Amino acid sequence: MAAGKWKLYDLAKLHLSDGTLDLDSNTFKMGLFSSSSNANTLGSGNGKLGDLTNELSTANGYTAGGKTLTPTWTNSSGTETFDCDDQVWTATGGSITARFAVIYASGTLNGIVNPLLAVCLLDTTPADVTATSGNTFTMTINASGVFTSSGATSD
Repeated sequence: MAAGKWKLYDLAKLHLSDGTLDLDSNTFKMGLFSSSSNANTLGSGNGKLGDLTNELSTANGYTAGGKTLTPTWTNSSGTETFDCDDQVWTATGGSITARFAVIYASGTLNGIVNPLLAVCLLDTTPADVTATSGNTFTMTINASGVFTSSGATSD
């Protein structure tokens, strides 16, 4: 499944600039959330994983808390790209159904437990995405990465 665009949480931008989130050294995870979740609310009320509602429960091949990512951070012609590996869950004993994926830093950083980085709507129709038992729920990251950062330079 090719997901929609990743959107940075408002507080993630602050946490990136103040050093709470370190894209080189923090452990990042991806969790899945249901259609009734507030995960797609980017405002300052959502700064940590505990602020989000309705993460999928541990069942049917999904484990609450999600999976650990292998991130990469590259530079090309002045554009920095944050990327990570695709994530795959195999549905067993029932279906895995989700609407949102969330990337967050695992751990307590500057007093914040599991600060959020970004959220993605899994299907742009929008509709839930389901993998039935015996099938895989694959989160394919865009070939251009999770997000890029570039800016003008001065002489």
